[in-house]
Amino acid sequence: MSNASQQRVRVLTGNEACAEGALAAGMRFYAGYPITPSSEIAEVLAEQLPRYGGVFIQMEDEIASMGAIIGASLAGSKAMTATSGPGFSLMQENIGYAAMAEVPCVIVNVMRGGPSTGLPTLPSQGDIMQARWGTHGDHPIIALTPFSVAETFSLTVRAFNLAEQYRTPVILLLDEILGHVNEKVELPKDGEIALVNRTLPHDPPERYLPYRHTESGVPPMVSFGQGYRYHVTGLAHDESGFPTNRASEIEKLLDRLHRKIEQNRDHIVEVEAYEMEDAEIGLISFGSSARASRHAVRLAREAGKKAGLLRIKTLWPFPDQEIQAYGDRVKKWIVAEMNRGQLAHEVEWALCGRAPIHRVTVYNGDPISPLTILNRINQLD
Repeated sequence: MSNASQQRVRVLTGNEACAEGALAAGMRFYAGYPITPSSEIAEVLAEQLPRYGGVFIQMEDEIASMGAIIGASLAGSKAMTATSGPGFSLMQENIGYAAMAEVPCVIVNVMRGGPSTGLPTLPSQGDIMQARWGTHGDHPIIALTPFSVAETFSLTVRAFNLAEQYRTPVILLLDEILGHVNEKVELPKDGEIALVNRTLPHDPPERYLPYRHTESGVPPMVSFGQGYRYHVTGLAHDESGFPTNRASEIEKLLDRLHRKIEQNRDHIVEVEAYEMEDAEIGLISFGSSARASRHAVRLAREAGKKAGLLRIKTLWPFPDQEIQAYGDRVKKWIVAEMNRGQLAHEVEWALCGRAPIHRVTVYNGDPISPLTILNRINQLD
């Protein structure tokens, strides 16, 4: 193996792969506050970002971290922050600001047990609903959920691409297990990664509307400092960016914010089917719980049971259509997750009673065991 090849094949943790993926995606501004179990992301970027000509800032708290990456994005930088549950809670107001002002940025949440300070060093997947509904009001959101170190790298890149393409904040949900597991990763060569940048306006500064209601739903975005001046606010605003109380303008704005995500859901939503072709018992899971679920499916298949796994890669928008596609053939579903049933609730809503749903939930800081899932599969025979 050549030296170049050896440099591309590395052993990384999920947190390290997240940092490497952000750099590969073109992220050049990071602001954050250290918090277990995400701190390694900041540690890697504090060392590496200056070598790429980027900026790393340790902020006084997570509220300021979100504000800083919003400002950096408006100035033209691809920007990211990383945190865990308590810090994610503090970021919610500014996440809503980014959604309303249509500021592309990436927020990484390496989940740990909660609520409050909870279990700082132990895994959880309890922030599913917070990722969707943590900030107030009707707002769209994109949340991605990798299940391996290699996929953490690729989905970090995808998070930036989606943020730039749709002018929206994107959340990357890891958990403590994935953040700290070590795996071999073959990093792509320079030029092998497809990158997306925000769409620039064709209008001159005097005719530029920063929130124009385009057919795609995504207004062109120009960076501050490039000769354009426009108003940015979290208030309901018209196409010029200035606040408005006109009902027709408010409805048009909020409808467009949702439309730009909803009409592109087939591009955004990703799932992976494993042994689902003839499955009679279907598992649904994500993140590190999906690793245990996949192994349980292998064990079940060895025992002659027709089990399969539908692994969720895009948590929000929720893959309801992809689940419904199996609803008439799969006789029983098992949802495995490290919380008290947040994902199961959404699956029940998606299937509308078309098949029974059984839960495997662990929320005491322990990982889900494949044997626990296999036991539930055996109970369904």
